Amino acid sequence: MSRPLALVTGSHRRLGGHIAVRLAQAGYDVALHASRPGEPDPVVIRGIGGARYESFVADLADPAAVAALVPAVADRFGRRVDLLVNNASCFRADDDSYPAPESLTAHFAVNAAAPFVLATALAGQGGAAVVNILDQRIAHPHRDQLAYTLSKQALAEATRTLALALAPSVRVNGVAPGLTIATEDYDAEQLERLAAMMPLERLPSPDQVADAVLFLAGATASTGQMLFVDGGAGLVRFERDFVHLGR
Repeated sequence: MSRPLALVTGSHRRLGGHIAVRLAQAGYDVALHASRPGEPDPVVIRGIGGARYESFVADLADPAAVAALVPAVADRFGRRVDLLVNNASCFRADDDSYPAPESLTAHFAVNAAAPFVLATALAGQGGAAVVNILDQRIAHPHRDQLAYTLSKQALAEATRTLALALAPSVRVNGVAPGLTIATEDYDAEQLERLAAMMPLERLPSPDQVADAVLFLAGATASTGQMLFVDGGAGLVRFERDFVHLGR
């Protein structure tokens, strides 16, 4: 019996890479994805171990590339995609108080439209589950990065809507992480102060987010659910993005 096949978008590195590794360790073969040509992080390849993996390039802002991705994965592996993890995101800080139309279009294309198209493509070829990576800010949005926030809110609503539209064949759920893998904009002291602001006084780890994805991948009685993995951040209304806090 062949191993189930998972496609994880944005999985050459960072959080998507952790998710791909966790799925491989749990028995999946994995289709890695990047928006631009390049090699996956060696840490990801080592973590995948003996599972089969293949790497695919598709610009999720290009509708034709999005439409071709699931068929390309199924063709190369010679079987259907069982699990889709919509992890890839467009994240751009808006220069002005409100995002320009071009910024809204770019964010919605990658963060909402592409996941929708990929999910329906998975359903069309007999897949079983979709997990969308959201953001804890959807619970209490703030004024920063409005285009990104609106697109993630749209993906959260698409999660619930697709869960009903694709039932009973496909389950659609979401994971909403908090600040998980900090960029170079943060220093260690700021991260300690941010952790102290969380109800659980800690920030989530990439492996904890990956474990939540794995749980929902196999949660056969759950659909339309959103699991927050954020140290409790989704329970608190923060006035600004984390990068502006705890300095």
